[in-house]
Amino acid sequence: MKEYMRQSKEADVVIFVGGISPRLEGEEMPVSKDGFDGGDRTTIALPAVQTQVMKALAAEHIPTVFVMMTGSALAIPWEAKNVPAILNAWYGGQYGGEAIADVLLGDYNPSGKLPVTFYAQDSDLPDFESYDMQGRTYRYFNGKALYPFGYGLSYTDFTYSSLNLPKVCHTTDKEVQVTVTVKNTGRLEGEEVVQLYISHPDKKILVPLTALKGFKRVHLRSGEAQRLTFSLSPEDLSCVDENGIRKVLPGTVRIQVGGSSPVPTLATPLKLVESTLKMIGNTHIIDK
Repeated sequence: MKEYMRQSKEADVVIFVGGISPRLEGEEMPVSKDGFDGGDRTTIALPAVQTQVMKALAAEHIPTVFVMMTGSALAIPWEAKNVPAILNAWYGGQYGGEAIADVLLGDYNPSGKLPVTFYAQDSDLPDFESYDMQGRTYRYFNGKALYPFGYGLSYTDFTYSSLNLPKVCHTTDKEVQVTVTVKNTGRLEGEEVVQLYISHPDKKILVPLTALKGFKRVHLRSGEAQRLTFSLSPEDLSCVDENGIRKVLPGTVRIQVGGSSPVPTLATPLKLVESTLKMIGNTHIIDK
C-alpha cells in the first residue's frame, strides 16, 4: 500500500478500477470470502479494502476516478460523497476497456441509465431470504436510493418543459397522448433517455409507488429542442385489484416525465372517469 500511495502522489489523476467480478458472483461457486458465500452475495457493500484504498487517496488529495465493474447493484455511500467521478462500467466484455477510455477521455458522451436501483446499505432491503417485493426495486422501495432506477449523467445538460396531456379521460379511451419538450441546454451534443412513469396516488389497493410505462432515446445538438409524444394504452393505466383482475379504475393517475425515477422533472395529474367495461374471461377489455 505504501508503494502504491507513493506512486499515486506523482500522478495527475488516479483511475481506480474496482467493484466485483463474475469470478465472485454466480451459481454454486467455490467462493468463501467476506461478502460472498458460494457465489451468493451476503452484502451489497463494495469490498471494504477498495473503500480503504480510495479513502487513502482522498486523504492525500489525489484526484480519483472510480471505474466500477459489477453485474448487479453495489452500495457505495462513501464513494458517492467523496469520489469526484464514478463510472459504472458493468462487465464490459472484450471492448469494455476501449469504451471506458472513450468516456473518460471525452470522445463519447455517456447516456446510459441504470436498469436497477442502487441502495445505500444492506439495511435498506428486506432479509435476503425474503421473496416479498415490498421494499424492493424502484416500484416498491420507500426509502432514499443511493442512485435511483433510470439514473445516469451526461457531459451536457437537458431541461424538460411543456408537459401536456388531457386533464380528464374515460376509462374506455383507447389511448392517452402525452407530449413533452426536451432541450439540450449544455455545450455538447448528447443523448437523453426520456422516461415516463405513472403512479396511482388515491388507490387503496396495493399498487406500485411508480412504474415505468415508456422511454425514448433522443439525440440533441447543443441548444436543440425536440417535442416527444408518448401513447399510454388502457393496460398502461390499469391496476390489478384484490381479486387479481387487471382493470382501468376511476380516479387520479399521476403522469411523470424526466431523466430518472422516482422524482421526475415534470408531473401532472390525469383524471380517469368511469365508463363501461366488458369482461372476457378474467380480463377487462376497454370497449367504446
